[in-house]
Amino acid sequence: MKTLILTSVALSIIFELKMVSLSKRFVFLFIIFLIPFALSAQKRRPGFLKRYMTTLINDTSDIRNPQFLIYPTVAYAPETSWEFGLSSIFVFYANRDTTNRLSEVNAFTFTTLERQYGLWFDHAFYSQDNLWFSLGRLRLQSFPMLYFGIGINTPEEHIAQVNANLVQIRERVLRKIFRGLYGGLEVDYQNLSAVNFIPTKSEFDNYPTGSNGSANLGLGAGFLYDTRNNILNVRRGLFSEFAFLHYDHSWGSDFKFTSFISDTRLYKSINSRDVIAFQLLGQFNVGNTPFNQLAMLGGESMMRGYYAGRYRNQNQIAMQAEYRFLPLPLPFTKRIGAAVFAGTATVYNERHEVTLGNFVWAAGGGLRFFLFPKKDVFTRLDFAFTEEGTGFYFFIGEAF
Repeated sequence: MKTLILTSVALSIIFELKMVSLSKRFVFLFIIFLIPFALSAQKRRPGFLKRYMTTLINDTSDIRNPQFLIYPTVAYAPETSWEFGLSSIFVFYANRDTTNRLSEVNAFTFTTLERQYGLWFDHAFYSQDNLWFSLGRLRLQSFPMLYFGIGINTPEEHIAQVNANLVQIRERVLRKIFRGLYGGLEVDYQNLSAVNFIPTKSEFDNYPTGSNGSANLGLGAGFLYDTRNNILNVRRGLFSEFAFLHYDHSWGSDFKFTSFISDTRLYKSINSRDVIAFQLLGQFNVGNTPFNQLAMLGGESMMRGYYAGRYRNQNQIAMQAEYRFLPLPLPFTKRIGAAVFAGTATVYNERHEVTLGNFVWAAGGGLRFFLFPKKDVFTRLDFAFTEEGTGFYFFIGEAF
């Protein structure tokens, strides 16, 4: 049984699999074979690695203590060749007070043999008594993306590969107004440079808005109602956000447009283990929106199974539901869970385009492994299928 647990932990902490059918990303798990030899060597002289693995397997730390996890990633994709990276997660309670919500920081950096690179940094901070809430992301990357065109009736195969450098800084700082209601300011900066469209066919000439690159600064405000207990694994509560960002030439944006976002998520505990979750998402753009900031369908969170940006347009409506078994009622361990999910979505420019025939669907299921049982934090391995293909995802925390 310890062998099974050790293998599961190794698979969970060593690699972050970000794999969709269109990108053909394959993760090679050869590093896990080094762990038994390392642990065997540590038997003679207990050291850091053995203590580290023992802590993860047994989770003997005080629930109030911060916890940190770091692990290497190795992947291969046709667009990148070999990719080598390093991922980490840090979770903690403000002032080590467990009445506060769990804060988390995620970081991921990578480089490839094709001289591509990236740094991702995401965070969600709660202050004492959850008075302040800060949610943000940083993206620095030089990475190819597949472009299928604009609209819901685009071809199944991409019509161009877009090579570009991206810098994105998104930050929300919100203060509690009343109970679970927060309000505050938002800022978003996106700079897409060194853009190069590589068409799959020579007759391609329909270059979208922003195809030469752009830098856009958005300023806005947001309100959200949040009663979630743990943002990495929500078992009960309601999250509902409405926000807007305005990009304008007056403060240096290359394009003038406004984005409105509505995101509502409901979580209901069915019993002491199982959770059912729902999400309704809307993104609506008004103005001259560059192609890289259009509402995009797909990715590891909403509509799993579709390449991120498979469909894009001015507006998006998406919804999904998920049933989570956390954990499964297994006799030999309480650290393995599972989930099943389904969703549907569409993108459109004009309201008359919103018809049942223009909605696409996705469904699937996956396994869960609890990394930090006391903090209710785990990894997820999801398998999704759509009318166009399948996708695999390996992340820390739930999709929504």
